[in-house]
Amino acid sequence: MKIATWNVNSVRIRLSHIEKLAIQAKPDIICLQETKVVNNDFPFKYIKDLGYKYIELHGEKSYNGVAILSKIMPESSFSVNFVNDKDRRHVAIKLYNGLEIHNFYIPAGGEIPDPLMNQKFKHKLSFFDEVTDWFKTNRSEKDKIILLGDLNVAPLEHDVWSHKQLLKEVSHTPIEVEKMEALQKSLNWHDTIRRFTPESEKLYSWWSYRNHDWRKSDRGRRLDHIWATPAIENKVKAGYILREMRGLETPSDHAPVILEIDIPE
Repeated sequence: MKIATWNVNSVRIRLSHIEKLAIQAKPDIICLQETKVVNNDFPFKYIKDLGYKYIELHGEKSYNGVAILSKIMPESSFSVNFVNDKDRRHVAIKLYNGLEIHNFYIPAGGEIPDPLMNQKFKHKLSFFDEVTDWFKTNRSEKDKIILLGDLNVAPLEHDVWSHKQLLKEVSHTPIEVEKMEALQKSLNWHDTIRRFTPESEKLYSWWSYRNHDWRKSDRGRRLDHIWATPAIENKVKAGYILREMRGLETPSDHAPVILEIDIPE
């Protein structure tokens, strides 16, 4: 089974890019963030014509929104509204073999890394706390679960272009890393992508639109993640980032991340 996660930054604008991903990488399941469309306006026909007959949505007009596109029929699906009932930032499916896939778009957090001065940053920290508590309360590390999406934190030193310069920048501050580590410990999640690229190597999935020559400067951050519980960690076969898709015409500022895993029994 091949699973992709991608902050597409508006699904209707990037339909040709989704098609390219579907044809070239051939994922069985595609998890999208920032779809920026209400459920009724989602481009169902286009996506189904690509082979993804099963579509689970939690959409919002112009903002946020998550979707799971699957060639495999889910047994069930659900969404949780963490912190803010109006936000659409989570959707999950359960497959026939009991495997759950949770797709998240965690708040970016604004510009100022201070919850007293910046409500967006406070929202982000609270979101992490609620997700952590939810998994501790409702799931076990013995369950077969994949957690993925745009988690909007680059936790490791080489997940950013300059650890020293970005320590006070939202997405790499110590408090955000602490919150992510608490979530990671909740079910002893495994960082599947770093399993195949050592922590000593630079690895990014996002490059700002502000940097016009993003390839040359390569000032990126690894904001997009795929984690697995210990119950299925040994089934993971490969994990990588499709960096080249950041270079498409009118691209998303994120690149897709791919996980290859043996189908759990």
